[in-house]
Amino acid sequence: MTVTVTEQAATRISEIAGSEPGSPVLRVSVEGGGCSGFQYKFDLVDARADDDFVIERNGAVVVIDPISLQYMEGAEIDFVDDLIGAAFKIKNPVASASCGCGTSFSI
Repeated sequence: MTVTVTEQAATRISEIAGSEPGSPVLRVSVEGGGCSGFQYKFDLVDARADDDFVIERNGAVVVIDPISLQYMEGAEIDFVDDLIGAAFKIKNPVASASCGCGTSFSI
């Protein structure tokens, strides 16, 4: 299993990265914290590490470090724009529970 990026997320990542100088990539990581125990962190970075898991789709590049990847195996990164607001959402089959905002989870 791997992590995937939806078409909507790839489009939004390309838009965001294209408005920044250089060629940034989106780093998605998992950190301790949040209301459910773990939380996702999204950062634009200039470089990828040699051991990063790399996802490329339609010009968008997402990187995930090996530690975070173990908590995201089989996940789907999506971008949702609805009445509540626009945000990246991660559908994570490894998570046993998540918070209402979708940015933190527990295992």
